[in-house]
Amino acid sequence: MTPPRGTGMPLPPLTSPVRMIGGRRFDFAREIAIMAIVNRTPDSFFDQGRDFELDRAVESACAAAAAGADWVDIGGVPFSPDTPPVGEAEELDRVLPVITETARRSSVVISVDTWRPEVARRAIAAGASVINDTSGLHDQELAEVVAGSAATLVVTHSRAAPGQHLRRPQYGDVVTEVRQFLADRVNLAIGLGVPEDRIVIDPGHDLNKNTQHSLELTRRLSEIARLGLPLLAAVSNKDFIGEATGLDKPDRLAPSIAAAAVCAWQGARILRMHDAAAAAAAATMIETIAGFTAPVYERHNLN
Repeated sequence: MTPPRGTGMPLPPLTSPVRMIGGRRFDFAREIAIMAIVNRTPDSFFDQGRDFELDRAVESACAAAAAGADWVDIGGVPFSPDTPPVGEAEELDRVLPVITETARRSSVVISVDTWRPEVARRAIAAGASVINDTSGLHDQELAEVVAGSAATLVVTHSRAAPGQHLRRPQYGDVVTEVRQFLADRVNLAIGLGVPEDRIVIDPGHDLNKNTQHSLELTRRLSEIARLGLPLLAAVSNKDFIGEATGLDKPDRLAPSIAAAAVCAWQGARILRMHDAAAAAAAATMIETIAGFTAPVYERHNLN
């Protein structure tokens, strides 16, 4: 089914739109994947430790998959530098059991949010198919670990080292600078052995950015999508959502869906969201409006 004329939806010029990730086929030229979030941390910025217990983390991962998530992103270290540091051994203790049990119980694509090469190595061995590095390849060995596997690497824009708080970040043109950073890091990853068709990019909403920066990235996300790689947008419940609307975290679902939809319409093909069911329904609607898929049924004014 070809997109109908006049949708106005920019189609990103993906160099390798069809990907095999975690044993599943994704065609990012006409498909939007949902990445659910499971933070096995006692101090996550959003859920404040809801999934810290192992059984609860696994249940959340499997429930997200049942609700429509294509990927589940498992994290053991909060991004915020204002939380206590977590060592490598503790991070491994947090994420590996969740990966192992989720892989046993579900066919969902498992992603691990880490910047540490050893955590990535052992996560892949345990069943992870995606390494989501929110540090922007701060440790280049991580790319080498991914290169030696079949895993996909998410390259994210982030100007600060892990655990470092970059206060009052300054950009001339945030979109141009983020785009160039991602292009450079993608070339670095390729040079370290990661095939281009196993790289995803993420502009890093709110990561070392203020609300105006994140809003500008959202407005002009199509400029980032033109890099030609599948783009991940992680906007769910973030501070720029709260500051734009004045809503507290428990009340940010609707504006999070709105921001994700704007990103998807400009080329984002993976949406990292806290509410998998709502996000999956929104993605289906976007795909249907764009003409990527047909309505589930049609009865209105046909009889």
